[in-house]
Amino acid sequence: MSVTEQEKKYIEEIVEAKFKELMSGRKRRMAIIASKGTLDMAYPPLILATTAAAMDIECSIFFTFYGLDIINKNKNKNLQVPSLANPAMPVPMPNIIGALPGMTAMATMMMKSWMAKVNVPSITDLLNIAVETGVKMIGCQMTMDVMGTKKEDLIDGIEVAGAAAYLEYAAEADITLFV
Repeated sequence: MSVTEQEKKYIEEIVEAKFKELMSGRKRRMAIIASKGTLDMAYPPLILATTAAAMDIECSIFFTFYGLDIINKNKNKNLQVPSLANPAMPVPMPNIIGALPGMTAMATMMMKSWMAKVNVPSITDLLNIAVETGVKMIGCQMTMDVMGTKKEDLIDGIEVAGAAAYLEYAAEADITLFV
């Protein structure tokens, strides 16, 4: 049995209309997993989440393993950029130089300077914006147990949940990211 071009077009129109109908009553959703706790890896999930919130996209970030440092009020003001074995550094540097004392501090200072020059908010500011705009931020319970982190160590506005609870949320996401 052969389907004509006209029939194909008709079927596509019906499917497209049904899809639009199904999606129209549902808010778009983004789920991000933040797994790294360096300064250069703290920016992507926070910028993406706050941008999503500004675009009226429901968003959550699940902070796990070293990513938990981003929401740890005792650590997040001192996140650093590793210079050792970081091939993405704008100034190419042999590993032997990157291993010298003070190089991580210098790389961190350079990144903060670059961000400030183009008015990128600090990590603290981005966290505040995320809380204010309703980004759901979740600390991984298992990671907290492993690292000895208490809920009191986290910034205000953080929920704590396990992987299964987060996967329930992420299963309904239109966009999922692992950072």
